[in-house]
Amino acid sequence: MPEPSFCDEPIPMQAPTHLPAAHAVADPARPLPKSVPKPVLQSAPPSVPGAGPHRARAPAVVAVPVQLRRRLFALLVAATVLVATGLMVWTLSAGGLDGLDVLIAGLFALTVPFNAIAFWNALLGLWLMRAGPDLARALYPSLSDLGDRSQVSTSTAILSCIRNEDAVAVGRNLDLMIEGLVEAGVAGHFHVYVLSDSNWPECIAAEEARFAELAERWHDRLAVTYRRRDDNAGFKAGNIRDFCARWGARHDFMLVLDADSLMAPEVVLRMVRTMQARPELGILQSLPAGLPTASAFARPLQFGMRMLMKGFTAGSAWWQQDVGPYWGHNAMLRVRPFIEHCHLPPLPGRGPLAGWVLSHDQVEGALMRRAGFEVRVMLLEGGSWEETPTTLTEYLRRDLRWCHGNMQYCRLLGLPGLHPVSRVNLLLAIGGFIGSTAWVLLMVLLVLPMAFDGGPTFLPGPGLAVFALSMGMAFAPKLAALLETALNADARARFGGGTRLSVSALGDMAFSIIMAPILAVGHACLIAGLLFGRAAVWGAQRRLVHWVRPPAALRRLWPQTLFGAAGLAWLAYFSPPGSLFFSPFFAIVLCAVPVAVLSSAPGLGRLAAAMGLWRIPEETAPAPLVVALQLPAVPAPHPPPPVPLDDTAAECAD
Repeated sequence: MPEPSFCDEPIPMQAPTHLPAAHAVADPARPLPKSVPKPVLQSAPPSVPGAGPHRARAPAVVAVPVQLRRRLFALLVAATVLVATGLMVWTLSAGGLDGLDVLIAGLFALTVPFNAIAFWNALLGLWLMRAGPDLARALYPSLSDLGDRSQVSTSTAILSCIRNEDAVAVGRNLDLMIEGLVEAGVAGHFHVYVLSDSNWPECIAAEEARFAELAERWHDRLAVTYRRRDDNAGFKAGNIRDFCARWGARHDFMLVLDADSLMAPEVVLRMVRTMQARPELGILQSLPAGLPTASAFARPLQFGMRMLMKGFTAGSAWWQQDVGPYWGHNAMLRVRPFIEHCHLPPLPGRGPLAGWVLSHDQVEGALMRRAGFEVRVMLLEGGSWEETPTTLTEYLRRDLRWCHGNMQYCRLLGLPGLHPVSRVNLLLAIGGFIGSTAWVLLMVLLVLPMAFDGGPTFLPGPGLAVFALSMGMAFAPKLAALLETALNADARARFGGGTRLSVSALGDMAFSIIMAPILAVGHACLIAGLLFGRAAVWGAQRRLVHWVRPPAALRRLWPQTLFGAAGLAWLAYFSPPGSLFFSPFFAIVLCAVPVAVLSSAPGLGRLAAAMGLWRIPEETAPAPLVVALQLPAVPAPHPPPPVPLDDTAAECAD
């Protein structure tokens, strides 16, 4: 099978097609932005995170040169992998090493790198969070100042990419964003494009009505264009590519949104001003938080991610720097270099790893960096939001789509000219799913031979060390985030106070223990299916809180149920010594259907929200945009108490 070769092939530009007036309000044609030459990337002096009175002093850890940071981080991860793998080999050496022991050690080694990277990212993030107040500016000195009111002189397209979504909810979010930009007096520099790939008649009808209404509402202040493709060639990447061919020449930047995205205007403007001031910046990724939810399944997930996101991302940004992540949404991109350098043609060949690149974001980020433009993450909490899947079945369906798309990166690692850190980012995207699959195979190899010769023999001392090291790496990110939050009184209050924080953190860790084997078996089944030519289904998400009935859960989770039942039956029949050590993995997987059904119960989610369990800052002190959504998990604002009138005022009132 020939390997792909992504050259810097620009997308052909064409005049925009005519759209009915009810569906589009076109802005005046603008000249094509000047071609941006490949910039010479220069880092700010490490000891000075920028000039100006509002610049924060850089923590000492930020002062380390970037290349040295990357070498140190690689050394720490490599040493951790070697120590963990060496301990496992020692554990298995009780009766001498045979082929099975070598295979077990090899599978274990595949599970370690992703955990080791997460471990060191978390520790670095904790260090950075404790070292200085303005971490975003310390890690990226060129980020626009919060008080920057410089003139907006560029044009930004806001792209809402949808397929069979709730048009009312999408329109609501866009309406709030437009209103904020209009109030800021910059509406003339923005144009909203709703890019639809929908093919369900009821969704198409709802979209046409809702977005015609939105265009009419704002027609004299901010342009709104609705466009629907008859097919979805290239999926979301193809959707954006079609925008670039039609309208890309009119705009300097594009803000890419998913159907569930919401961004505060002040954050959008800060991104625009940063992009204006730094022509070498190709992609600026915001830090999206989960919107408050009343789903019992999603609440622990959003709590864990909300605590983790800034510190963990800071640890990554410390060594990634200008080769940062692009997650495909809630991010601003420079249009011209994207058009010229980030075109993704179909992968040649046949099978599920051929055809259109499904997980386009990481590859586009790598190509943007290859073209000489920076890819940065903006480490600011608040002002950028997304929704969390509300059920286990929806979460797993999304995760398997990502797994399928990320496996295509195996064919892209050899692209010429990629920055080494870009290749590492692609490897990480693959490695998370490979590692979880290796974990499932490892469990099988540990219990399967027990029927024949009692299974592998272990040395208890190093075995306990392996267990402790593995658990420590797995839970270090959550523990580091909890420690950082607990040490800050304001942060504790934003998460509901010390007691709620502690109980919620314990619940989040317990839930992650339940989720890990269920997801791992799903990944293993998907990767096995890819080997036999089966692909994941890419369809619309069901975003609303809803109950998953047992038959529906079983249709989605029967592989987990069968795997767990077979594993427990195997252990129960042969009952070897130490089998209890392995049985929790299979028992949790067996309970996948009950977990999906129970965690989707709407009443349980409402109870958890009412108790303040897994509370996040967006519930404790919600931003005005979040309040405007009127979400069930966000308490309605109380009206201000009446002001008592003094005697003079009372007489006047009479």
